Amino acid sequence: MKDPVSQRTSDPVCGMRIDSGPVRLVSTHKGRTYYFCAAPCQRSFEKDPEKYLRPKGL
Repeated sequence: MKDPVSQRTSDPVCGMRIDSGPVRLVSTHKGRTYYFCAAPCQRSFEKDPEKYLRPKGL
C-alpha cells in the first residue's frame, strides 16, 4: 500500500510540497485529510480551515 503523502500533496497553508516520508502533522476537515510541513502551519489551518481552502484570488 502506498503512503498517501507519496502522491505529492501540498501544505494548504504555505504551499510547500510534501513528497515522502512519514507524516505526523495531519488534520481532518469535512472528511478530508490535510498534511502539513510544520506545526505552525497545522495550527493556523486548525484555527480557520476555510481561510486556506478558499480558491485563491477571491
